[in-house]
Parts: sequence; C-alpha cells; structure tokens
Amino acid sequence: METQSLHRGRLIDHIQLVVRDLPASQRFYEAVFAALDIPISGTGPDFFWADELFVSSADSQAAHGHLTGRHHLAFQARDEAMVQAFYQATLAAGGTDNGGPGERPYHPGYYAAFVIDPDGNNIEAVYHGPARRSADSVVVEFDE
Repeated sequence: METQSLHRGRLIDHIQLVVRDLPASQRFYEAVFAALDIPISGTGPDFFWADELFVSSADSQAAHGHLTGRHHLAFQARDEAMVQAFYQATLAAGGTDNGGPGERPYHPGYYAAFVIDPDGNNIEAVYHGPARRSADSVVVEFDE
C-alpha cells in the first residue's frame, strides 16, 4: 500500500471568495495587492487570483452558483507604511472603513488597518512589528 506524504508548510493552501460583482471586487483587490506588493497571478472571464487567494463570480465552475459568506482575511504587510498605503488604496477602490491604521492590543507592535470589501468581507493588513525574540521562546530540536 502506498502512503501519501503530507507537506507541512503554510497552514492554508488556498482560499476562494465567490463574489456578487467580479469587476468591483477585482478593482478592490488589485488595489490591495498593489499596496502590499503582491502581483496578480492570473485572470479569466469569471475569476482572478493572487498567491493563495482565488476570487470568482457565482457563475464560475468552481463556485457552483453560491456566494461565500462573510470572511475576515488578514494580509501581512512589510511595515506600517504598507498598512497605511493598503488602507488609503482600498478606500479609493470602493472599500469601507472598518478601523483605520493604528496599533491594536492583540500583542505589542500589532499595527493594522481594516476595511470592508464590496461583498462585506473584513479585510485587514497587519504589520507585526520588528522581529523580536521573546524571553519565553523555546527552540526544540529533534534527533532523526
């Protein structure tokens, strides 16, 4: 019997959003990706994608005619300036304010901005602050 190997890397392989108005969503997410320096990977008549985010219309083959519900997606930003650029670009592209750029209480250095996309999804850009090593961090090594 052949076994399957499991790749351990990222937690999420990909996410699909099914949207009401694909052109409006494409304008919005192109602004998100431009601000975060993420290239659009591909487009078609009823979809587009970038990295692990796939966005399609309800009539696309993968959607089976159903819209996805409301989601919260958080994109990593390189620095606070990138979070601010994300916020401004998404508002200009049809997003709605859901919390302007600023530090949040989630952990020290958590700097984020939140907007609502054209389909009601809560979209965030977050910068986790400069790399720091916690006094509580532990490195575990395994012998093979």
